[in-house]
Parts: sequence; C-alpha cells; structure tokens
Amino acid sequence: MKLAIAGKGGVGKTLVAATLSRLFARDGFRVLAVDADPAMNLAYAIGIPADVASKLIPIADNEKLIEEKTGAKPGGSFGTIFSLTPSVDDIAERVGILGPDGARLLVMGTVRSGGSGCLCPANALLRALIAHITLERKDVVVMDMEAGLEHFGRGTVRGIDALVAVVESSAQSIYTCKRIKELSSDIGVREVLAVANKVSSVEERRFVLQGLKELDLEAVCTIPFDPTVPKADMQRIAVLDFAPLSPAVSAIRELEETLKERYRNQYSRRLES
Repeated sequence: MKLAIAGKGGVGKTLVAATLSRLFARDGFRVLAVDADPAMNLAYAIGIPADVASKLIPIADNEKLIEEKTGAKPGGSFGTIFSLTPSVDDIAERVGILGPDGARLLVMGTVRSGGSGCLCPANALLRALIAHITLERKDVVVMDMEAGLEHFGRGTVRGIDALVAVVESSAQSIYTCKRIKELSSDIGVREVLAVANKVSSVEERRFVLQGLKELDLEAVCTIPFDPTVPKADMQRIAVLDFAPLSPAVSAIRELEETLKERYRNQYSRRLES
C-alpha cells in the first residue's frame, strides 16, 4: 500500500501521516514513512527523539551520498556528467531512522531550483529514490507531501495507490483539494480520498462534506478538533504518545482500518483477475 498525504499548509497532513505510519507498524506491517515536505516535521510527529532528529541529514543535503550514487558532487560546474539512474535500493536501510513501533523514517529534503546545474545530481537521486519507493518496495509507504501543489509538477506520486487529501473547514482548503484531484488525474494517481480534519461543529462538518461531495470526492474519515494535538505540538511529542486515546488518534485509527480493508479487497480483486 502506497499512500501520499497532501493538502493545504496547516491542515494536519503531518499528524495524519505520522499517526498512520505508527499504527500500521503496530499492526505488523513493514512501514516506510517518507518526509517529502521541506518543513521536515515528520520526525518529531512520529516520535523520533529530538536529539536524534536534530542530527538527521536530509538526502538532498547528503553530499557524500549524492556523490557516491550519482558520480558527481553537488555544486559542481555546469555540464558535469552524472548518473540519471543511480542505484537506490539500499538507501532506506542505510540512512533511514528506525522510529517507535518499528516505523522507518526517511527524510528527503528539498532541491532548490534556481536555474543552476549544480543541484541536478541531488534531483536525480531523489527522483530515482521516490520511484523505487513507490514502484518497487514492498513496504506500506506513507509520504508526507509538501504543502500546496508543487510536488505534482515533478510527478512524485506516479506509483501511489491513493492520494489522501486532508482538508479543513475553509473554502481555500476545499479549493486546494479540487486542484489536487485535477492534477492527480493528470499524472495517473489511482485514487484520491479525502480526510476532514479539525472539525469542531456540526456546521463545519456539513460544510466540508458538502464541498467534497461537489468535487465528487469520498470522505473516508472525519477527525474532530482535538485540543491535545496543539498541546502535543508545543511539547514536540507525537500525539500518539502524548494522548493515545484522544479523539484525533481514535479517528485516525479508524482511518487505518478503513484503508487496510479497502486495499486488502482491492489487491484480492487484482489477484483474482
């Protein structure tokens, strides 16, 4: 199962991605949690200790690894020859961090595009790695995508089974979800699902569900507004550790069960056909 968690900034993508990763791992799945958001908050949200998280080197900034895999140093002169198809099948185990419950975290980092050729080796490595993760690895993969829509232009979700769009009760959030659905269709994402987050009233729930219905999007989960989430964030503690029985965690646990059942049936149908 390969999932990409997307949405407007601040809607709670990282909460959903981190908690889902931990819950899948607890249920015995081999899980790879991928931080593809430049904000790089998935480490603490998944429960990696602060002293360990602070030492993580994003792959996009790991010059030694980039040179080893592509044959070129980042920052080299324009026209430097490097591999566009680097070997990446060992990277998750080499540089990924094993977190709580056995979920492995891989931090991608950001390739800044400023018209210079010096960062092309890093870009080539990231693209090859994401393709390997989504198309070849047998893990449950949960990718915390960057806010907004930029990653769709790079085609980083081509191998994803479902893109989970997290929305809140705002018109801008619904509009972003609309654009996510349109662009997902353009690059062949199999399915787009919606999760309504931070819902604090019946009126808000009605607003979000009506907006999703107009987009012909299925809302597979509604996560209520939960005051323990900002409290955990202030202390840089995973919500699953801070308040394991909180309403938000309970809702995401139901989301995990829904996804397991959905894709268990889907893969069974594929095998039968």
